[in-house]
Order: sequence, then structure tokens, then C-alpha cells
Amino acid sequence: MLYLIGTPIGNLGDISPRATEMLAAADIIACEDTRRTGLLLQQLGIEGKLFSYHEHNKVAKGRVLIEKMKEGATVALVSDAGMPSINDPGEDLVKLCIENNIDISVVPGPVAAITALVMSGLDTTRFHYEGFLPSEQSERRKRLEELKRIPETIIIYEAPHRLNKLVAELAENGFADCRAAFCRELTKKYEQVVRMTVGEAVDYYKENPPKGEFVICLEALPSVSDVQEYSDSDVDALILKLAADGKTTKEIASELASVTGRRKKEIYEHALNMLK
Repeated sequence: MLYLIGTPIGNLGDISPRATEMLAAADIIACEDTRRTGLLLQQLGIEGKLFSYHEHNKVAKGRVLIEKMKEGATVALVSDAGMPSINDPGEDLVKLCIENNIDISVVPGPVAAITALVMSGLDTTRFHYEGFLPSEQSERRKRLEELKRIPETIIIYEAPHRLNKLVAELAENGFADCRAAFCRELTKKYEQVVRMTVGEAVDYYKENPPKGEFVICLEALPSVSDVQEYSDSDVDALILKLAADGKTTKEIASELASVTGRRKKEIYEHALNMLK
């Protein structure tokens, strides 16, 4: 049998009694990083049989785990933090178990995405979990375009050394005036949530270098139907109006990107040509 066990995302006090009990009872504990999980088990006073199972060995090791379970072994699967199967190869092991008629049970635990969402102050009625954006540039651009059409609160994960790039890309894709909650070090000693617009975040994180893993909860753009109401002539008229109001080309581009859903860079270059 396979048990998917949620583990703390930061604070050890968030481990449940049932999770501790199942980890102690398991014949095999499959994990991404044996050193990290070994430290958790040490803190819980558990001596477990650790088994390395991660993205780079999941094909071969997955077959081994399936055979062990067919022989009657109880396998506990954990991720480095949070719930397995979210952004880790646990998803593949679950599919293998289903294909081989092996029972699966879940011991729920913390999830960084939900933790951030409920403290963000944004709409929680419906939400879209994006996770990490692709690193390959063409795929990344494609996903950013697709995010513009999502009408719910968007949840994105990002590493600290890539956060400045992410907020700049979001601003350029029309999200500059959207509210966001930048959550880091969740449940840990230095937990922090900064609530501001994406445009404000561009400047904020230039002056305050990001530290720790981030979960960003992002307000959706106006609905697609609203965005489509703006024709090229409408955009031209808005550019002239904002320019007459004394707005700079950069300010015009930022404001109209948020209103129309068009790319900030596209509007900026068009406004430059119009206002020569």
C-alpha cells in the first residue's frame, strides 16, 4: 500500500500525529532527499528505511517500489516539504499504483499554495495554481500570455534569484496594477507577506533583494470580454488623453497594459511613435 504523507513546509509543529504514526509504521519511506527527510525523522525520533525517489530516478525506482508493494510492503511517500505529488514525481508513483491496483491513502498536511492564498487577502472563491513557470523562454512567454486569460487568483512559485525577472515579466504583460501578495518563509521564524501591486514590487525588490522561497498570489486581469472591448483606435485615443494629462510614456504604457491586457512593451513602443 502507498501512503502519501504531508510534511511541514517550515514549522515542525505542523506535523500531524497521524503523519508521525504512519512514518514510524512504514516499511519504506520514499523521499526526494534522504538527507533532508533523514533530519525530519531524527527530529521525530523515527528510525525509518529511507529510499531515494526523485525526478531523475523515478522511472527505475518507481518500478522497484511497485514490486515492493506487490510483495506486501507499506510505502510512505513524502516530498521535501508539503504534500507529495505537487511539483514532484509523486504524481507518477500514484499513476503506477493505480495501474497496478495498489491501494493509495493520503495523510493530509500543509500546502504552501493554500497557506499563502488564505493569507493573501485576494479572492479565494476560485483560484488557479500555476506553480513554477517554465524556464525555457518560448514556453515561458506562452504561459505568461495564457495567464492573462485566467479569471481567478493565480498562485505562482518562484526562487529568490529569479523573482526580479518574474515581477518584471508580469508587469510587462499587463499585470502592473494588479494586487499581489508576496509570501516567503511560510510558517518559519522570518515569515513575511508583502502586499502591493506588481508594479510596486518591481521597485521594491530592486531595493530589497529577495530571500527565501516565494509563493506569489496574483490578482487576475480584467475579464477577457473587457479586454477585447479596446480596439486599436481606442488605445490610440487613451494614449493621447493620458499624454494630455501629463503622463510619461512609461506611465501610459503601464496603465494601459493593465486596462487593456496588452503587453506593456508593445504599448510603450507604439506610444513613443505616436507622441514624437
